Amino acid sequence: MPGAKETTGQIEYYSRAMKAPRIREAAARLADQARDNGWTHEEYLAAVLSREVAAREASGAETRARAAGFPARKSLEDFSFDHQPGLKRDTIAHLATGAFLTEASNIVLLGPPGTGKTHLATGLGLRATQLGHRVLFATAIDWVARLQSAHQNGRLPQELVRLRRYGLIIVDEVGYIPFEQDAANLFFQLVSSRYEHASLILTSNLPFARWGDVFGDQVVASAMIDRTSTTRKSSPSKALATASSTHRRTHCPRQDRRMRQNSHVNVAQFSTHEMAHFSTIADRRGSWRSQCMA
Repeated sequence: MPGAKETTGQIEYYSRAMKAPRIREAAARLADQARDNGWTHEEYLAAVLSREVAAREASGAETRARAAGFPARKSLEDFSFDHQPGLKRDTIAHLATGAFLTEASNIVLLGPPGTGKTHLATGLGLRATQLGHRVLFATAIDWVARLQSAHQNGRLPQELVRLRRYGLIIVDEVGYIPFEQDAANLFFQLVSSRYEHASLILTSNLPFARWGDVFGDQVVASAMIDRTSTTRKSSPSKALATASSTHRRTHCPRQDRRMRQNSHVNVAQFSTHEMAHFSTIADRRGSWRSQCMA
């Protein structure tokens, strides 16, 4: 049998050949622990391999997070639920499992400025990178600029196909600036290209009832809502899912005490046609928003 030194050399060689440096480090570090605790060969091998897999997953998640283009690293763990008593932790915890990504479901976060929509979207995006999904984050205006550039260069179809390979695209700040007709059509193509294929998270300061103002055309807005609010027909387990609302207080400027007392964010996950229920929510939010901003 080879001696300890020869065995160590073989492990080093094999780990280099496999491009798995953590195996070499873990093998040496865990060897004494395995002998002292009487591990079986299988237990020792599993422990060594688990270190390599964990390191690779962490490295991959970091690479995906850097490539996503998040404006800041804001995790769900950083979100202050204690200061947001109306926000249901269970709702966010369920979304954080990433099940909506497997089902190609979409999430819409609605609420006035300052209610934490971007933080939640970013946190869910970071969680998606940890689960192995590729993510891209940009504001609605930046997405339109990207699509306009591709269109001008005659590469819009190819760009849409490329973007569809991302498991999650986050579109922040829908509604802050109205779209011109060409821009609205490009944005619709982005949403439509992902229909039943991959997930979207959208944030908006406006209820769906006001999206006609954003896109300059109620027909386009209705089509956008339809594409956003429907997902794979092959997911019967989600057929009963409805738009669920959560409300939380927000940190707003001191001089706007009334908004601080009343503002909230509406979280809606869509998996099938449930628009009748959500339209009621959206209309009520629109009425509330007008009162709050008056």
